[in-house]
Amino acid sequence: MIDVDSISKIIEETALQEVLPRFQKLKAGEVNEKAQGEVVTIADTETERVLSERFKAVLPGSHVVGEEAVSLDPAVMDLLEGDDPVWIIDPIDGTSNYASGKPVFAVMVALAVAGETRNAWIYDPIGERCLTAERGAGAWIGRERLQVKQGVPAIDMSGTLHASTYALPDTAAKIKQRRDQVQAIPSLRCAGHEYLRLATAQMHFSLFTRLMPWDHAAGCLIQEEAGGVALCFDGTPYTALRHQEKGLLIAPSQEAWQDLQATLIAD
Repeated sequence: MIDVDSISKIIEETALQEVLPRFQKLKAGEVNEKAQGEVVTIADTETERVLSERFKAVLPGSHVVGEEAVSLDPAVMDLLEGDDPVWIIDPIDGTSNYASGKPVFAVMVALAVAGETRNAWIYDPIGERCLTAERGAGAWIGRERLQVKQGVPAIDMSGTLHASTYALPDTAAKIKQRRDQVQAIPSLRCAGHEYLRLATAQMHFSLFTRLMPWDHAAGCLIQEEAGGVALCFDGTPYTALRHQEKGLLIAPSQEAWQDLQATLIAD
């Protein structure tokens, strides 16, 4: 058993130590491009290093799948398939925002076994808000239990559509043609903050076409424990093993999901 509050404290302490002191103070050479259009900062690598060390000490025998570790060695992703507990870490989600001095970024952590997420944390260092979830025990900010926004007809549902850079061409075309059939709102360019908006009932849905586990394992569990659903485009549940799927649709309920799926992506 993991003590949720102790992990929250580790995340908050690490953000205070590695993330916030460097925010809007990054020096030359501390921001690099790891792939075309993707930046990494010294805060990303140091945060992942510290969290990895502390989490493995808390749970001996566990492993870590971190965004920056996978960028250096894609084989690290294979650890998700084993039976040992795996910490999934996005040290700074929204790195482009962070590197540009925009205060919209988050630290995202999930604990999974055989791809199934058991615990989740999303920490907003600027807002000092930590979302947590434990499978079967609800989603929370502090002592406030979270509940997703109530579903309404698709035309009245508000949400974000992430279907450009990483979407398959047919999916991108459908979304472009149909986006006026929902209340599409601007993306924050940070999955952690999109999940925060979902879990705190600020919007109804979100559609993603890039399913890396560090972007979604924590958020999907929080969504589910707050009463919503997180299903891949084929209507089956998301897990951290499904990072090669075409897309992910987050909704307030099964009925709302079906309405959105028919509206946005059905043939």
